[in-house]
Amino acid sequence: MSFGLDNLPYGVFSRPGEDPRVGVRFEDSVLEVVREPSLNGLMAKGPAAWQEARGKARERLESGSAELIPLDDIELHLPFRVADYVDFYSSLEHATNLGRLFRPDSEPLLPNWRWLPVGYHGRAGTVVVSGTPIVRPSGQAKPPDAPEPTYGPSRRLDIELELGFVVGTPSRLGEPVPVDEALEHVFGAILVNDWSARDIQAWEYQPLGPFLGKSFATSIGAWVTPLEALEPLRVPGPPQEPQPLSYLRTEPFVYDIALEVELNGETISRTSARHLYWSVEQQIAHATVNGASLRTGDLLATGTISGADPGTQGSLIELTRNGAEPLRLADGSERSFLEDGDEVVLRGRAGDVDLGEVSGTIRPARPTAATPH
Repeated sequence: MSFGLDNLPYGVFSRPGEDPRVGVRFEDSVLEVVREPSLNGLMAKGPAAWQEARGKARERLESGSAELIPLDDIELHLPFRVADYVDFYSSLEHATNLGRLFRPDSEPLLPNWRWLPVGYHGRAGTVVVSGTPIVRPSGQAKPPDAPEPTYGPSRRLDIELELGFVVGTPSRLGEPVPVDEALEHVFGAILVNDWSARDIQAWEYQPLGPFLGKSFATSIGAWVTPLEALEPLRVPGPPQEPQPLSYLRTEPFVYDIALEVELNGETISRTSARHLYWSVEQQIAHATVNGASLRTGDLLATGTISGADPGTQGSLIELTRNGAEPLRLADGSERSFLEDGDEVVLRGRAGDVDLGEVSGTIRPARPTAATPH
């Protein structure tokens, strides 16, 4: 049973005419656990409170006396207030795939990649819950053969299949979090789709990195799986060579979670969280080594998770080799990048633990007044 007693993910729900509140999912129902509009209050209390809340929910469900509300009778909301959002670049295969696409005559990995978890700060205010429509972004783009950039809707809208880790316990400003204490700050995991406008991104990202090509929307699942439920899924991570610097040095691990991408009802990719090189422990240690603090509600995403084999990549830019080899779908249509009306669903599951899904449908760009050069 994927939403049984060994899982119990947290979400925020409401019934018509009622205020949102926190509950845990059990099978196809939800059990109210906290009468608050987000998970932030519970998350801030720390691991002892998390274990107590989870234990009480389990006891009520095991007793058979819990009042369960069918999923069909509720609306799901953003499960927590996002404080800061950091997106990493932690899949070796994804970084290698992109390096081979854009630097075919050079080493695919840039010199810093094996030394630190590369990342960027995203826009917390545009993180949305699964099911929220995604409006096609507009911005500047410049094809390689064009003399100057143009403005308009993105023509190379993409997905990024990721895992996110949600911070519960904050840390103090100026005090780095040691790698061996990092997991004490993590409340749970969630599915993430970091939508990406590749044409806007390609023109803007040098020299300071992603900006408008990423900030228009990031979708997350409605259910946060407690870290305790993921513990049985921990397996050794890939060997890290060269050996990381001392503040990142630990026995690397990954979660053995099967992931998939569905486009318009058709599965186009199957991959695994095993393809992550840098662990969430190392991401936190690196994000705080300069003294930056963690806040309750921080979202730390892994970056796109991809394998090396065809059909295991977590983005269209990889699956289609930057549009050169479009996907042919079952209805006969082809896709290099997303078209208006396309629906994308990401899923994650391992044994008895289901991370649910994160979905989004592409809406046309909103008209804007043309601006002169």
